[in-house]
Order: sequence, then C-alpha cells, then structure tokens
Amino acid sequence: MLDLQRLRALHAVAVHGTVGGAAAALGYTPSAVSQQIAKLERETRTALLEREGRGVRLTDEALHLAARAQELLAIVEQAETELEERRGVPAGRLSVAAFASAARGLLPSVLADLARRHPALDARLTEVDPHLSVDLVAKGAVDLAVAHDWDIAPLPAPAGVEHAVIGDDLCDLLVPEEHPFAGRTAVRREELGGERWICQPPGRVCHDWLVRTLRAAGHEPDLVHQAEENPTLVALVAAGLGVALIPRLGRGPLPPGVVEVPLDPLPVRRLYALWRTGAARRPAIAEAVRVLQEQWPKVSAHGQGTDGGHRSAVAEDGRQPSVAESDRQPSMTESDRPRR
Repeated sequence: MLDLQRLRALHAVAVHGTVGGAAAALGYTPSAVSQQIAKLERETRTALLEREGRGVRLTDEALHLAARAQELLAIVEQAETELEERRGVPAGRLSVAAFASAARGLLPSVLADLARRHPALDARLTEVDPHLSVDLVAKGAVDLAVAHDWDIAPLPAPAGVEHAVIGDDLCDLLVPEEHPFAGRTAVRREELGGERWICQPPGRVCHDWLVRTLRAAGHEPDLVHQAEENPTLVALVAAGLGVALIPRLGRGPLPPGVVEVPLDPLPVRRLYALWRTGAARRPAIAEAVRVLQEQWPKVSAHGQGTDGGHRSAVAEDGRQPSVAESDRQPSMTESDRPRR
C-alpha cells in the first residue's frame, strides 16, 4: 500500500516545482522530502525524479502519480473537514500562503490571535509570490491564501475556489523631502511625467500598474532603479535617487528624508482570502477568515490616516486629505470573482 505522506511529498514537489519549495510548504527539510521520494520510488519500483541541471523534474510516471495523489489528498481533506465540523472547534493544521507585505504586515497579528484563541489549531505560514497563491489553493498545496488584485490584474477565479474580501490597501507616491511634490496634498497622474522611478522588476503587479498608468497619461516611464523588496525601494527614495509608488501594508514607518503624497485618484489593491470549496465548512477556515477581516483595520493604514510613524503630506489645517470611495480604482471584476 502506498504511503500517504510520501504521496503528499511527491504532490508538493509537483506543485512547487522544486524539492526546496516542497520542503518549505510541508515544514520539512529538503533532505526529508528527498528521502520520502526515494522511499516512494522503492515502493513503486519506478523512477519519479530525474536530475535536470541544478534541479529535478518529475518523470511522466511521477506526474501521473502526483495527479492521483491530489485526488487522494482531497478525499483526506474532506474527511478531516467533516470531522472538524462535527467537533465545531478549529483544530488541526492550517497551511496559509501570503505575499510578502501581507506576510509581514498582517499575518503576524492574525497567527498570534489564532494561536491564543485556539490552542488545538496549528496554523503555519509560507510566503509566496502573489501570482502563485490562487493556484496553490486550487491544487490543494495550501489550505488558505491571502492574495491581492489591482484594476489591471483581476484575481483569477478557478473552479472550486471561494473567496472573501479582507480589505483595501492604499498606495502612495513616495518622494524625497526636497522634491517639489513634497508639500502637496495630492498629485494628479497627469503630472508624473519626467520623474525618475524606483520600482519592482517587470512581471510584478506594482511595476506593470506603474508602466500602464503612466503610458495612459501620455508619459513613457523612466525606470532608473528596480528592486524586489519595498524597504530597498524606500531606501533608494531616501537617498534622493527617484520616486516610488508603494502600498501601505507592511511598509513600516518612513525614514527621514522621505515624504508620502497621495495620488489623485489613489491607487488601491484589494486583499482577499481564498480557500477550496471542499474545505468551506471547516471551522479553521471560517475562523481564520474572520480573524483576517477583524485584524485588517488594526494593521492597515486605510481608515487610520498615516499615523504610527509615517510621514505624509497634510493640508494646511493639519487634516489628512480624504479619499472618496468613488476614487478607488476597481479591482476584481464581477465576472471574474470566485463565488462564495
């Protein structure tokens, strides 16, 4: 009889593409995953992984077995969901995936709250690229994901995945304190031509949004510096090397020399919690989503101005500039939204 844990390891390698990625998702070491695969190869008398450059690839037999493993894991998940539902208490392991700024700015308080309220629940976080999270949920690699979308990149809605809105994360223009925009209460997008931009690399939603927005306003963006992490982008702005557009979630207090100025209208990305339809009745899922929504106002800058160390442009009377809901950019379109 095939061992379920070994099948789970093979499935994780198929989903994440590498032994290291599978190990991180499962909470194992890469060596432990490799050992599980090796034992499965001996059990099945079949080669499952082949060396390819510095990594591995799954053989055709392994891909077939991984597909069957996904079906088996879905059955196990359903059984666990039904048992947890009968108990009515969040319990067991809950794997959560989140993009970097959510993992830094939102999930610590959520996971701490869950641990305090539900000792029988073992919630575990993995940081992933935002474009991977929906697929990881759909394939059963994680139980719950925190993802986001923008108006230019609606969140996909694969069959069997449900969602709930967590909240809206506002994005601001960051400029050096000596920049002409630094004293402004708002800047129109049409005014952004001629700036030297600091942004994430191509393929990132923030990068693509910036390029498309500037071109729509008639400006060809001058992208002078590119970096993956928001703290690096902020440091480059602080050095006076350009301006940047950065979401507020997980950004942290701005250092001296950096001022945030709202764009008019303000760019917004919407955050979602996603889970598989088959696990919708699981108390752990329902409770995690509830805590995510409960914690959002406490950790986001939305609705709280920019207190907590953020330096921002303010009106002459000291008030923060307001943002009308009608100015928020549309996110996931109705036709693309997963249904609850």
